[in-house]
Amino acid sequence: MRYKIHLQKDPKLAALLTEDTHNLKRRKNIPIRLIASIISQQLSTKVAKIIFERFLTIYDGKEPSCIQIIATDVSTLRAIGLSSAKVAYVQNVAQFFLDKKITDKQLYGMQPEEVIELLTQIKGVGRWTVEMLLMFSLGHENVFAVDDLGIQQAMVKLYNIQYETKKELYTKMIAKSAKWEPYKTYACLHLWKWKESKSPV
Repeated sequence: MRYKIHLQKDPKLAALLTEDTHNLKRRKNIPIRLIASIISQQLSTKVAKIIFERFLTIYDGKEPSCIQIIATDVSTLRAIGLSSAKVAYVQNVAQFFLDKKITDKQLYGMQPEEVIELLTQIKGVGRWTVEMLLMFSLGHENVFAVDDLGIQQAMVKLYNIQYETKKELYTKMIAKSAKWEPYKTYACLHLWKWKESKSPV
């Protein structure tokens, strides 16, 4: 894979690239992918999966349309384990996609910063959530999730980054990531995998 050849120019990161190759792909029904991200916020992967499965059960196991989500009673969504805030955010996403008539094709054709600027207009959707969408649903190769705790912990350990403030940490992380251009997403994927398998923190 060409991204591995490029990332091997970073000696520290090169040691992580012996793991399996990562393949990015575009997924369909982007509003549902975004809603799944919202549901998973502040939850373990296992719990998030259970609640998302309950969400689909409301619609007979199928991914609903934005119109169906808007029509779903708040109490029904609360009953699957969503907080009142998350229910509002889920319905905000559905309403936004309907109002703006946003399509998957439209999002596929946009640059990452354009997608971030568009979707963070939705109350409850922050930059990190859209970055995850860019990586795992829109298939962008050059996204760096500087706000992600796992990436922060992995980079502090791997590069022995010393810092006193979050701003200083972010500045040093961004400087390190510059050499990964245009394959920052793959670097993040390998950092996550390394952190998970080696428990560096």
